[in-house]
Amino acid sequence: MTKEPDGRRRPPTDGLPRTEPMSPMQVSQNAAAKRMLRRLVQGENPPTAPMSIVDRLAGSPYANPMIQVGGVDTSARKTIDFALHLAESMFRYGAGALEVETSIIAITAALGLKNIEVDITNQSVAINYAPKDQTPISLLRVVRSWTNNYAGLAKVHQLVTDIVAGGVGREEAVRRLDEITHSSKPFPRWMVTVAFGVFSAVFVGVLGGGPGASVIAFFSNLLVSLLARQLGRWRTPDFFITAACSFLVTIIALLLWRFGSPVGIQIAPAIVVVGGILLLLPTGRLVSSVQDAINGFPVTAAGRFLSTILTFGALVAGIAVAFVVGDMTGMEPIDVTETFPPKYDLWVVVILIAIAVLMIGITEQTSWTLLLPTAAVGVVGYLVLIAGDAVGIGARFAPGLAAVVIGLLARVVALRMGAPQLVVAVPAALILLPGLTIFRSMYVLTIEESEILMGAGGMLNAGAIVLGVAAGIVLGDTLARPLTRSLASNERRRARRR
Repeated sequence: MTKEPDGRRRPPTDGLPRTEPMSPMQVSQNAAAKRMLRRLVQGENPPTAPMSIVDRLAGSPYANPMIQVGGVDTSARKTIDFALHLAESMFRYGAGALEVETSIIAITAALGLKNIEVDITNQSVAINYAPKDQTPISLLRVVRSWTNNYAGLAKVHQLVTDIVAGGVGREEAVRRLDEITHSSKPFPRWMVTVAFGVFSAVFVGVLGGGPGASVIAFFSNLLVSLLARQLGRWRTPDFFITAACSFLVTIIALLLWRFGSPVGIQIAPAIVVVGGILLLLPTGRLVSSVQDAINGFPVTAAGRFLSTILTFGALVAGIAVAFVVGDMTGMEPIDVTETFPPKYDLWVVVILIAIAVLMIGITEQTSWTLLLPTAAVGVVGYLVLIAGDAVGIGARFAPGLAAVVIGLLARVVALRMGAPQLVVAVPAALILLPGLTIFRSMYVLTIEESEILMGAGGMLNAGAIVLGVAAGIVLGDTLARPLTRSLASNERRRARRR
């Protein structure tokens, strides 16, 4: 027994075991366990360390760019000017902010520039080059015009791929970009005008209209295309061009409904109008705005959303004014609940869908080599839409599901063909938009004032479907990225061999 300080004896106990000194092996194992726990908690890098701008290329076709031999470019100003010119061209042709940013980062890194920062705000692109102990360079470029030129966008994408692969220097890249921006579009204006009418005719057949309705849709949309071109020559704002075109196609359909068609067949105006307004919808701009919002460009997305809403509002305003004018002429009431059974067998409808997507590609100035692959993607998306309706997933969810499939296939096909995903996805997905819902809702809102809540609900439903299609395309693109890494690598290897 042990003694206490006051002299008392403490009874023996076995409650606490004796502590033995650790062996050297136990000490090393304990230290290793502490290091592993520290790595699990803190991660490999400090949590406040800034991310390198080149890391933004992860998941894009330009990941791990090849730095060209020769070190840092001594004439950085020329490289930055080229990067801004390329970014402006991509924006004009309809590219999204993320694609423009990754292209700038990729080509500046490949051409030897470090310490680059890129800022994209709505329609402006700014590049700041601030090397250590040197005078920084900051340049800004504003994009003031847009044009339909998916073929040009695909060529710019291929140029960036060649630069990143190390096969093209700056001087050669400048020359090729000048050739792209000054070259003519793949299709002449008359062919675009005819394609506009053909799309309307075949899509009317898809909706359930007969040959008579297709003929009316073809000629009315030829007039719409000519009107839009003339207003463009007069420098009319896009808002009023869209409103005038939607008014013209609607009033033609209503007047034929009121006084009869030349072919002697009573034609439902809804089908004719839908065939004309789908190409007026700002589908590409909407997809780009949703993509920008999801990818972390809120200001750019807000600007494009506002432009999209204005275009959509112009479309609706033109339809509403046409309804008012038609009502003043004694137009008979339209049964907006009328459904249109199929006029053709499924295999005929599939062919019509393929032709419609081909015509959309021509109006968007897609390159010849991409027309058939885009049509194939559109057909697959339409079959998914039909399957979704058949299994009963709903009129809202089925277009979104079809858009996901289109977005996924579009990325695979586009990278294999040397083009960005948007070039294939937008023409293929246009057939998913709810033109009939827009027409019916506007009729109820404008003519049947007692059913204004029904009309407003229909417009909200149409807006939800449109946004769902745009988000589905972006989701499909995201889901396809792990599947297309090898495609991007193969494309760059082919560029190096060239």
